[in-house]
Amino acid sequence: MRVILVCALLSSLPLSHACPKECSCNSNTKVVDCRGRGLYDIPRRLHPDTQELYLQDNRIRGLGSVAFREIPLVRILDLSNNSITSISPTALQGLRTLQRLSLAYNGIRDLDKRLLGPIRSLSHLDLSHNSLWGLPGVMGDSLKNLSYLGLANNRLTRLDRSLLDTMTHLDSITLRNNPWRCDCQLIGLKLWLETYLFKGGVVDEVLCTQPEEKKDKDLQKIPYQLFHACMTTSYHYLFANIHHLESEKLLRGHVHGNHAHPSSHSLHVPMAIGEGFGVGGGAGAGGGGAGGMAECETKQKHRPVNLRHAIATVIITGVVCGIVCLMMLAAAVYGCAYAAIMAKYQRELKKNEELAAAQGADHATADEKEPLENAIA
Repeated sequence: MRVILVCALLSSLPLSHACPKECSCNSNTKVVDCRGRGLYDIPRRLHPDTQELYLQDNRIRGLGSVAFREIPLVRILDLSNNSITSISPTALQGLRTLQRLSLAYNGIRDLDKRLLGPIRSLSHLDLSHNSLWGLPGVMGDSLKNLSYLGLANNRLTRLDRSLLDTMTHLDSITLRNNPWRCDCQLIGLKLWLETYLFKGGVVDEVLCTQPEEKKDKDLQKIPYQLFHACMTTSYHYLFANIHHLESEKLLRGHVHGNHAHPSSHSLHVPMAIGEGFGVGGGAGAGGGGAGGMAECETKQKHRPVNLRHAIATVIITGVVCGIVCLMMLAAAVYGCAYAAIMAKYQRELKKNEELAAAQGADHATADEKEPLENAIA
């Protein structure tokens, strides 16, 4: 009897640890739903096989070190609409299979560069409706598989293009409602957006707040001529882009392995802007920036060429060359025709002169014979 009782108690232990009392769990889908339960911290006793954890609409204020060590297999983690202001650099350590992460509608001001370090499978990241001033450029390796990035409604004034260049699979990005400063340091973002849209990417808008003459204007629609103080920098970007395109063509023609250029990837079907999960998911996300950059800085990394401008330049050059060739052909035809006419005229003129000379000689002979005949007569 005691053995049966002990076995019953042991068999009940996994069940007691399988689902926290504050949440509802589905053992079939391995989903744990803790939404709107007034939680101040991450619930404990989560089943280690949990794949989806929903914690939105609570009162969580921070994420401590290795906060989700009990659920290493989680794929979807929604922490939107809480009061999170601080996140430990190791809060997400161990979540190597995480695919979707929402931290929208919180009070996050910055992210540590180590936060997403161990994660390589992340495809959806929503950071909208926070107080972010920027994104660490070194986070690029963790974001290279992203298909959606939400950065809307933050405090971003600029966004480092080297970070965006690493997101070679990005289909949709939201950048609206940020205080963008449209100066020299944002030319890189403008060039990246043009290439990104040309490849089929989806973006909402980047409205400038500074300087005053560009206020409320969409960065994508501002001509380069308005960046008066940045012409040297913008020329540098354009020449770097042309060099990048030539290098990319060479790489595509020779190598398909480790040396292949990261931008030579297949396009994906864009995800709708604002697609997400939880309360913050529907809101989308907006752009991030990197501070501490020198005014009108130059980048050493090659950047994608402005394809629309390049194509227009090629077309215009072709038209001009065609017109020049037609003019040269017309001049050659005219010259040949003129030379032929003049040659014919000279031949006829010479022939007429020879006829006239012959006729003059005949008349002179006739005149000499006439007096002789008269004398004989």
